[in-house]
Amino acid sequence: MHPSSEALVLGVETSCDETSVAVVRGGREVLSNVVSSQIPLHAEFGGVVPEIASRQHVRAIGEVTRVALSEAGVQMADIEMLAATRGPGLAGALLVGLNFARGMGLGLGVPVAGVNHLEGHLHSVWLSRDSPPVPPPVLPMLALVVSGGHTELVVMRDHGKYELLGRTLDDAAGEAFDKVARILGLDYPGGPAIQRAATGADEPVRLPRAWLPGTFDFSFSGLKTAVLHLALEMATGSTVTQLRGTALPKIDVAGRLSPEQVANIAAGFQESVVDVLVRKTVGAAEAVDAASVAVVGGVAANRALRERMQRDVTRALFMSAPEFSTDNAAMIASAGFYVPAPAEGDVQPGLGLSG
Repeated sequence: MHPSSEALVLGVETSCDETSVAVVRGGREVLSNVVSSQIPLHAEFGGVVPEIASRQHVRAIGEVTRVALSEAGVQMADIEMLAATRGPGLAGALLVGLNFARGMGLGLGVPVAGVNHLEGHLHSVWLSRDSPPVPPPVLPMLALVVSGGHTELVVMRDHGKYELLGRTLDDAAGEAFDKVARILGLDYPGGPAIQRAATGADEPVRLPRAWLPGTFDFSFSGLKTAVLHLALEMATGSTVTQLRGTALPKIDVAGRLSPEQVANIAAGFQESVVDVLVRKTVGAAEAVDAASVAVVGGVAANRALRERMQRDVTRALFMSAPEFSTDNAAMIASAGFYVPAPAEGDVQPGLGLSG
């Protein structure tokens, strides 16, 4: 199942709470990339509710597909291949997109590729709205995959050939952003909310960094705990030791913090995460003598991270455009084009990278 060099691939992404369909030519030129966000539906819960996500995918996917084809200026009969996410992600959500693509593929008589969502993120730096597209990264490429569910350093030696160098031992960076935002009483999702709050900081706090010497692994759980303790102390005027034995869960931490305190904690947290991500990435790129470096995933849209990467990375640097950083179908179409594995078997919610 090898598509032609200019094949039109219809990508489908429903791994979590974004219903997305895209049309991509030749694995690189994005003709359309439509995303229907569920953020308002999940915001009141402070995170994604799987059952709500699955039902909303069913409601939205037909219309999202119609809009994607219309924006691309193509008909269903023009599609030469489909690609849909088979994992990792929420089982129910994955089933909606993969089965939708399989049904469409049967109707059209075209092949359907089952795509690893992480592989999609890696291929997001191949995407371009330009025609012809800008030159792609040179391999081997060291990639930082950083999102709500993943924080990994991966060497991409070829399409479909990867080596995992390090990963988070607990919270992913994006997950830590969400949890810290909740502590500070900020909006969901936490990444954009913390970035906005941090712009008002006049004296960012200094928070710890988990370096895990001798590895390229990450850990953000301790940083999250440090933020909680600092916020408690600022909110109550007492140390955590002094507060032990009190009804800590009943303390309205966010309600007692001033806007200046929230901004300074947000900025300090963001600086800590960015510092670790950038230093680990630079060190890994040197260790494997990577020809290029990529930063992909939802957290790749963070302005502080992008600026620090541009400052510190000396090799060819590729950062997925904000449009292609968060979950989207264009990256799935690209990965399916370059690694056209047949969409056989069931979805794989815990799928990892291999190759």
